Amino acid sequence: YIMKSHCPINYGLEHFGDKWSLLIIRDLMFKGKRHYNEFFESDEKVSTSVLGDRLKSLEKDGIITKSEDAVKKSRIRYSLTEKGIALLPMLVEMIIWSGDFDTKTAAGKDFLKQAKKDKEKLIIELNKQLKKEHLN
Repeated sequence: YIMKSHCPINYGLEHFGDKWSLLIIRDLMFKGKRHYNEFFESDEKVSTSVLGDRLKSLEKDGIITKSEDAVKKSRIRYSLTEKGIALLPMLVEMIIWSGDFDTKTAAGKDFLKQAKKDKEKLIIELNKQLKKEHLN
């Protein structure tokens, strides 16, 4: 795989810069989704081929990992890596920005209030929680 350029914005876009990749990361980070069919059932209605492609791409880029599900062995469980969890501050900023400009935002009022009041504290708490859930 050859990077188009090493501009920092391009680097980010090459790794997670399409709608579906960010929505999968959102589902892992904020919605507790861990399995293919849970991602497939998201409101945005991704196609099976695009979902499969994005999961492979996120795994190849080291943003997520896949493993055997502890409960149902035939099922694959996806987790964020350190690299994936490191996207948290950017996603929180996107939520705040969208909350400011989307009058019908689905972001919780309490989340937005906390993010605006003490963003650093919120990110530290979420970061700890994500590491506990995804890296252990």
